[in-house]
Amino acid sequence: MIAPGRAKRPGAARPALEPPTQEELDSCPFCAGHEDMTPPQTLVLPAEGDWRIRVVPNLYPALDRQEVVVHSRRHVRSIAELEPVELELVAEAWRRRAAGEPGNVFPLVNEGREAGASRPHSHSQLVWLPEAPPERARPRGEAFIERDGLTATCPWASRLPYETVIAPIEAEADGLASELLPAAIALLAEVVRRLRELEGHVPLNAWLEQTADDWRLVLLPRLTFLAGLELGTGIFVNTLPPEEAAARLSQGG
Repeated sequence: MIAPGRAKRPGAARPALEPPTQEELDSCPFCAGHEDMTPPQTLVLPAEGDWRIRVVPNLYPALDRQEVVVHSRRHVRSIAELEPVELELVAEAWRRRAAGEPGNVFPLVNEGREAGASRPHSHSQLVWLPEAPPERARPRGEAFIERDGLTATCPWASRLPYETVIAPIEAEADGLASELLPAAIALLAEVVRRLRELEGHVPLNAWLEQTADDWRLVLLPRLTFLAGLELGTGIFVNTLPPEEAAARLSQGG
């Protein structure tokens, strides 16, 4: 459902994000120098010298196997703040862990407490699911970027404002083995940067979605709060028409 007027309801506005406190910096287990605050790493990149990416077991897993990919030794709060080499290494970490521990590996990113993140330091998670998630076809929509064999699209049936799908222009299987994955993660970071220019620091979820012969990164910004209608019926109320979202996002970069 598209309902722009819904954005004006009381309580819809989000509070401004405050800069990190010293307590946040001192207690962050993902910053360089705090390696003893996490379980032993399962992967570190690069293998020699100062690490840039660390992978560690999740201390509070939802399923039997779940790992955290720390995106930077620096205390950054968003994938939008990562350097190009860090984005490439995130893709490499996803690929290596999926290849090293085969199964239904589901990579995801949560940013902000409203989106389920328990730590502000930028990170992703790898979850080994007992079975593959239900497949769904690639959604059609308003493309606003086509580059390097990839397209970024706001689906016509966007669930929330600025929902974006990043996918290969030509469908291909197994995103975790794709040569396009580093570019796709870099494009995801760019879209988040454009979104921040428009709306400020926005809580968000992103994940890698796959079918037997296709894959895509899905970005779901959390500019609106989910309520009983969405959770109880699966009917999402989007306050921004997807064609307008695509037009806004196309102006960045």
